[in-house]
Order: sequence, then C-alpha cells, then structure tokens
Amino acid sequence: MPSLKELRNRIASVKATQKITKAMQMVAAAKLRRAQTAAEAARPFAERMNQVLGNLAGGITPGPQAPRLLGGTGAESTHLLVVCTAERGLCGAFNSSIARLARDHAVRLMNEGRTVKILCVGKKGYDLLRRQFGAQIIEVIDFRSVRTLAFENGEEVGRKVLGLFEAGEFDVATLFYARFKSVIAQIPTAQQIIPAVIEAAPEGGGIGDAVYEYEPGEEEILGELLPRNVVVQIFRALLENAASEQGARMSAMDNATRNAGDMIKKQTLTYNRTRQAMITKELIEIISGAEAL
Repeated sequence: MPSLKELRNRIASVKATQKITKAMQMVAAAKLRRAQTAAEAARPFAERMNQVLGNLAGGITPGPQAPRLLGGTGAESTHLLVVCTAERGLCGAFNSSIARLARDHAVRLMNEGRTVKILCVGKKGYDLLRRQFGAQIIEVIDFRSVRTLAFENGEEVGRKVLGLFEAGEFDVATLFYARFKSVIAQIPTAQQIIPAVIEAAPEGGGIGDAVYEYEPGEEEILGELLPRNVVVQIFRALLENAASEQGARMSAMDNATRNAGDMIKKQTLTYNRTRQAMITKELIEIISGAEAL
C-alpha cells in the first residue's frame, strides 16, 4: 500500500494535469470558433466551383483534346495519396482516423497491383504512416510555423501536386482529410481531385435548360479553372481539418479533465482511508501498551 506522502504527490500531480487539460480545452474552444467559421465560409465557394466545372465539362467532347486534369492520363497505374493531418497530437482519434482511411486505401490499391505514392501534409500523418509506407512517402509538407491558414498554404500544396502530375509522376490523386460536422463528429473523407470528378448538372428546372456560349471556348476556360479547382479543394480540406482538429481536441481535453476529476476523487478516498487506518492502528498500539503496563 502506498504511503500518505505518495498519495499526496499523486493527487497533486493529477490536479496539475487537470489544470493543463482544462486550459487546453478552453484554448481549443476559442480557436474552434474561428476555424469553424472559416471552414463553413469555404464550402459554398468550393461547391460553386464544382458546379461551374460541371457546366463547362458538359460541353467538352471526351477525347485526347480534353484537358488532362479533367480526362486523366488514360491510365490508373500510379496513385498519389495526399494525406492531410494535424501538426500536433492530443486531439483524440482525429489523426489516426484519417491515417487509417488512407492506409486502407493504399493497401487495397497495392493489392490490385497499383503503385502508391504518399504526400503527407502534417507531421502526424507522417508519423502514423512511415512505419508501413516509409518507401511510398515522397515528401512531408510542414505547417507548424503557420499560425493561421491562408490561401497561400493551399497553393503551396496545390503547386506541388500539379507539378508532380505534369511531370507524369502519377495518374490519379486522392485527398484525405476530416470533414467537420460538429465538436464530437469529424468525418474522415477521401476525395479524388485528379482527374476531377464532375457531377452531372441537373436536368430541367430554371436556368439549367439555358444554352450558354463561352468566349473564350470551354477548353481554354477549363485550362484556367481546373488547376485553380485543385488548389481550392486542397485549401478547403485544410480548413476542414483545422476545424475538425480543434473540435476533436476540445472533446478529448474535456474527457481528460473529467477523467482527472474521477481519479482525484478515488485517490482522495484512498488517502483518507489510509490515513484513518494509520490513526486507528496508532490508537490501538497506544491502548495496548497502556494495558500492558
């Protein structure tokens, strides 16, 4: 049985940890509000970009003349997985859930005989994947020095992905991130960004039946919009990840604070029982000694 001093030290240590987790929870809650606002503001723009591309792609005849970012290379032998995770831990299963989704996707592709390359955006994704896929990881992009995500950060990743595609390093690129739903729900998501997956425009209803004439032509407009769309989707994923990370950290630190409180109660009860037992033992020894005299 531990001594009273050891129990007091344990209680003091858990109380100090509880203060830290409570402070981290409050900081995450403050950051979450800004991150959630930024993520929600980026969604309409990204969705509208897809609609515009869908309208433009509807006038393109599939074939060699179609933009490569839209039609692809004609092969699916090499896949690039862009895995976006956090730079720091202490956020529950946020990082591991994204890494697990990417790991399952990579294993399935490798079992089919495909070549897999991984671009890690965030240190934690690299830490989780390097043991199993160390040979497949081609680069790690680190945003630890970035305090607030900006569009330039999405452009940095987008330029890297587009450069690899133009160099013929891969045929298909898939983006992995966590879509923010609520503080307790972050949904791991896999989104193909190259070649672009364009949803068909809805038939009928309002201006959807109108016939558009483009100047310049659809191919030239798509040549400008498709690279921009890759950057927009990556930036949106980074914003969704930032909000999901803070929500997951807030939830994890709240649970840690509650667990610390339960542990303090148990340790305090053990301390009081041990102290009472020692007092009782001393009284019995004193009484026994007095009777012996």
